[in-house]
Amino acid sequence: MLLVALWTARSYLAAIVWAIIIAVAIWPLYRRMLRSGTDRDWLAPALVTLLSAVVLMTPLLLAAAELGRDGQAVLDWIGRVQQKGIEMPGWLTRLPILGEHVDRWWRSHVSDPNGLRTLFADVNFESWATWMRSLGGELAYRVLLAFITFLTLFALLRDGEKAGTRVLCLAEEWLGHPGERLFEKVAVATRGVVNGTVLVAIGEGLLIGVGYWVAGLPQAVFFTLLTAAFAMLPFGAWIAFTAAALMLALQHDAWFNAAGVFGWGAAVMLAGDNFVQPALVGGSARLPLVWTLVGILGGVETFGLVGLFVGPVVMAALYAIWRDWTKPGAAAVARVGRR
Repeated sequence: MLLVALWTARSYLAAIVWAIIIAVAIWPLYRRMLRSGTDRDWLAPALVTLLSAVVLMTPLLLAAAELGRDGQAVLDWIGRVQQKGIEMPGWLTRLPILGEHVDRWWRSHVSDPNGLRTLFADVNFESWATWMRSLGGELAYRVLLAFITFLTLFALLRDGEKAGTRVLCLAEEWLGHPGERLFEKVAVATRGVVNGTVLVAIGEGLLIGVGYWVAGLPQAVFFTLLTAAFAMLPFGAWIAFTAAALMLALQHDAWFNAAGVFGWGAAVMLAGDNFVQPALVGGSARLPLVWTLVGILGGVETFGLVGLFVGPVVMAALYAIWRDWTKPGAAAVARVGRR
């Protein structure tokens, strides 16, 4: 029956897993709210669910609003490109050895509107139109998944104590006392993964956003939000600040500022992704650095975005089992001491 139920709900398992991860991560804060005297039946879980939805959805809504506000500017730029082509940045002509060849190619293929049409003659715009039409249905499906996630989160917060007690009893019945310790370590690992990943991503986005502001990048707020969102993926923010650097170089001919944005972003990401985030996640889950990195990268590759949190939790559970099963006994410790 469990396998049949999982197969039936397979399309919505990711939404349920997201709800479980959020519930485990925010459970200590939720318990503090309950101790403050808030109604335990429905008000506290409803308030916490609403607050979680606001915190998680606000960056997406701000990014969508910023993108919609800049949509007209993008359409105007496309219209100018169709009429006049794209002007060549001045720094390209100053490139040693390649400058003359790049200048000749750019003028014949990019600056000339006819050459630009020839360059994109093989692009299938009908398939792009089909994809854009299907985008509305995909967006509606994502909204449904978000609704299921927050509805499940409300149910987990409302009945969390009962569900947690039954899970611990079942684990102890199947695995004995080590099973209870295993689930406790999984909960600690989940909180460590969520807190480490989210806090590091926000910190990286804000630091790189300071670089955008100093470099004078237009739409710095939008790129800051985009960088923070992409920073939750391993090395994901590289795409955002590389695009920002290219915009500065190509559209504004600010080559020095573009190099500064890329260098600052690379320094922040190398420190955050390779040292700060594994230290926070591994420290909370008591995982070695290699296990943490393999869990993050392998989780994303295997399970998608939710694997960013599931992967390290799985590795933490495996590491806990490994330590319990390979714990040396007193006789083995004595033999090693005599050697």
